[in-house]
Amino acid sequence: MSSRVRIRLSQFRAVVLLLLFSASATAATVLSVTQVAPGIFVHLGPHEIPDTHNHGAIANIGFIVGERCVAVIDTGGNPDQGRALLQAIRHATDKPICYVINTHVHPDHIYGNSVFKAEGVKFVGHHNLGRAMAARGPFYLAKAKELLGIDLGAGDLIPPDVAVDKELDIDLGGRILKLTAHPAAHTDNDLSIYDPLTDTLWLADLLFLEHLPVIDGSLKGWLAVIEPLERHAYKTVIPGHGPIVTDWPRSLQPEKRYLQSLLSDIRALIKSGGLLEQALESVGYQAKAEWKLFDDFHRKNVSTAFAELEWED
Repeated sequence: MSSRVRIRLSQFRAVVLLLLFSASATAATVLSVTQVAPGIFVHLGPHEIPDTHNHGAIANIGFIVGERCVAVIDTGGNPDQGRALLQAIRHATDKPICYVINTHVHPDHIYGNSVFKAEGVKFVGHHNLGRAMAARGPFYLAKAKELLGIDLGAGDLIPPDVAVDKELDIDLGGRILKLTAHPAAHTDNDLSIYDPLTDTLWLADLLFLEHLPVIDGSLKGWLAVIEPLERHAYKTVIPGHGPIVTDWPRSLQPEKRYLQSLLSDIRALIKSGGLLEQALESVGYQAKAEWKLFDDFHRKNVSTAFAELEWED
């Protein structure tokens, strides 16, 4: 075999390897999603603390496909996860993205936003979301590298173009999503999405399954928000953390019991003259075996709830 033929064969193999590598790399960047109802796709995040290993990619995120366009529901814990979600959308449909809906301000739900910024795409959120992004943004940006191992700039935090005051319907073509801006609960900027077409409620972090609920808003408010939701028998409910729900409202009960126990136990302790230090050591530990990440979040929940209940009438 001549040297020229050997060179050409070598070049051909190199091209083939490059194409195989590129295909593999592209495949690796497609986020795994499951169609939980017709046209509704969800990626389930792991029950982990956001850190430099998972880069904050821990939440349930996904998208809803209409006849005309697509609504993204939260964008992930880092821009790379946002890009992987975008690839998953492109694998599922050729319809354009028209809305990016952020359910609340926490980083695991919004750090992929910049990937979706494009002409014709509107960002939607609770009317408090823009204020929350502005207030937390400097800290989020300063700590992203240290805490998550990712580089972020101001352009990665995109506030809503459309602010939901109470309720808003958005039309994806043959599919109208009903958005509700809730009073302070998990945060003070929680948004839920209901799809009447499939009777699916996307509750995001208003519902935690397996993962301990995290209070960053109002304990009393959270219980007040879930009370009317509990009276409806939704076919499918999508939590912010944990598996897809098909037995609503039964799956809500562990979260409700945990929040109610915090409320009653802390109130009783305060009434008896107890202090925060006592609450941190005694309240709520009977539920520890029921929840993952209990030790990571429980004491913070007690502290937040105590501060809220200490001055109530």
